[in-house]
Amino acid sequence: MARYTGRGVHYQVVQDIGSRIVGGQYAPGDVLSLPALREELDVSLTALREALKVLTGKGLVDARQKRGTFVRPRSAWNLLDADVIDWRIDGGDAERVLHDLADLRSVIEPAVARRAALRRTEADLAALDAALEAMASTGDDAAAAAEADAAFHRALLTATGNELFARMDLLLEPGLRARDRLVHAHAGADDPVPSHRAVLEAVREGDAPRAELAMLDLLAKASKDIDDMAVRARSRRPGR
Repeated sequence: MARYTGRGVHYQVVQDIGSRIVGGQYAPGDVLSLPALREELDVSLTALREALKVLTGKGLVDARQKRGTFVRPRSAWNLLDADVIDWRIDGGDAERVLHDLADLRSVIEPAVARRAALRRTEADLAALDAALEAMASTGDDAAAAAEADAAFHRALLTATGNELFARMDLLLEPGLRARDRLVHAHAGADDPVPSHRAVLEAVREGDAPRAELAMLDLLAKASKDIDDMAVRARSRRPGR
């Protein structure tokens, strides 16, 4: 599910309550007191209820007659939702989020690269070229780098010629964008352009085994960036 992009009071209520749930301030099974939340957050009951509808869509809360609105178990949360990912990262769970994402990508993306090499069209290659060009021109703009990276991997999924693979951007992209924002905001991250270019050239030449190996190399470098970032984060903690 995409990030909630509302603004104003409604947006802030979603952010406040969602981050509390994901951060553990409210435990699974806890009943949320709407009158207390309304008073604390100084919002209308309508705004509060609308925010809870958004959180219901993310799997965080539900409501039952005679029980009220309650926090759902973690197993019900949409952990691939962009906001849930951000709330986990902000709550100190970034390392686990990123390692889980790396594990997921290691299963999916080498197979995607292999199929893309066998099935890509000229239009697919043009989309991959455009994304790589954008990636090379982002400079120190972490947000632009994340967008260009997402565009490249989205184009690669499309290049498989499989509509179900193409829609796996819904699965991968929220985590990928969060990962890129974190990694590219830190000095010393690996330049992503050469590893992505190696994948693209193998796909362009229709070399499926080389495309798969190039993706494995790309993912290995991405994992190293995560490990390096985690080491830097731990070294900055108090007492170190």
